[in-house]
Amino acid sequence: MIGPQTKMEAPKKEEMPMPKRITPLTEIKVRMAKPRESEYKIFDGGGLYMTVTPSGGKLWHFKYRFSGKEKKISFGPYPEVSLAAARQRREDARRNLVQNIDPSDVRKAQKQAKTEEAETFEVIAREMHARFRSAWTEGHAATIMSRMERDLFPWIGNRPIKEIKAPELLAALRRVESRGALESAHRIRTIAGQVFRYAVATGRAERDPAADLKGALPQPKEKHHAAIIDPKEVAPLLRAIDGYQGNFVVKSALRLAPLFFVRPGELRQAEWVEIDLDESVWNIPASKMKMKQAHIVPLCSQAVEILTELKRLTGGSRYVFPSGRSFARPLSNNAILAALRRMGYDKDTMTGHGFRAMARTILDEVLQVRPDFIEHQLAHAVRDPNGRAYNRTAHLAERRKMMQRWADYLDGLKARATVIPFEDHTDEIRHRALIDFILKKA
Repeated sequence: MIGPQTKMEAPKKEEMPMPKRITPLTEIKVRMAKPRESEYKIFDGGGLYMTVTPSGGKLWHFKYRFSGKEKKISFGPYPEVSLAAARQRREDARRNLVQNIDPSDVRKAQKQAKTEEAETFEVIAREMHARFRSAWTEGHAATIMSRMERDLFPWIGNRPIKEIKAPELLAALRRVESRGALESAHRIRTIAGQVFRYAVATGRAERDPAADLKGALPQPKEKHHAAIIDPKEVAPLLRAIDGYQGNFVVKSALRLAPLFFVRPGELRQAEWVEIDLDESVWNIPASKMKMKQAHIVPLCSQAVEILTELKRLTGGSRYVFPSGRSFARPLSNNAILAALRRMGYDKDTMTGHGFRAMARTILDEVLQVRPDFIEHQLAHAVRDPNGRAYNRTAHLAERRKMMQRWADYLDGLKARATVIPFEDHTDEIRHRALIDFILKKA
């Protein structure tokens, strides 16, 4: 039997979830949003929402779809970016989407343009200087910065570094040349080239325009540091130094310069912690040396005597030769040059650097000291037969003898006496030393 026909129930329609209605945010709600244990979001609608972090940070985001992919970009933090500003950025992004432009690409382009605008020559130059100054001496680092501040920053400092072309750099260099400082112009071109190459290496520039200026500036006439190298002329100079009536610190520096024959900057920046009077030695750290290698200056008895006397006056200072204006700063290079001028020695006759040439010439040609001993004491690059650089203690005993002999020789010149050579300094030894030196240079 067929039972009573049952009423067929119509199939139920699948219920579609209603889109969640988003209530737009208010400034008060945004401001009052408190941090929770975990990050959470509050929505404004149209793809705009805020992320609240456990630390209390609030960051605007915009979520959208482009080319079938869900993407998002950041609009910045609250309250720096207000609710109204975030909504304006949302509308700008939506207009880009209508035109089939990815808002993310727009943001990248804007950021790149802003970055390039901020990457000026001065910004990159100061960054390079800060990065490499530890590898330079204090004086060299200061010189590089002062040259950039004086001759580059005023003219190209605020220009985006990737936009600077060779003619623009040349115009800045011509200004230096026009004041008669041709050698400085060449040095500044070198410094500018270092900045541009650093920018290339760090992806902020495509090439170095300074390289295009090779030959654009006249070559300066070769100059050598003026020096007195004739023993007959050395004697009056030494007597003039002993009779100098000016500042005692300056006079002490002048008396020690012939005994140390270091570079003027190395002399001026000598510190008491580097000098051991008991061991009669001055240890100069690598950071202060041109070749970036620690250097030892053996102290002759005359130097120890001068330093002992000077220490009574400046021993409380960091520097052996402090500035007359402040014990916190070393003596200026101009102080030594000015003293030489007061004694009647102009820049074409004698300089602070000239004491090195004086020692090198007379030790070699008159006293006939082994050339490698001299070169090493001058802190020049001296290498052994295997091509290895000598360390700072190489031939220290022989160099100590040389320094004492040199000081005694200078005393003899001042007194117009004949200096007796070392008993073991025979012609045979000199001849052998000369041959050794020639072979090492070959």
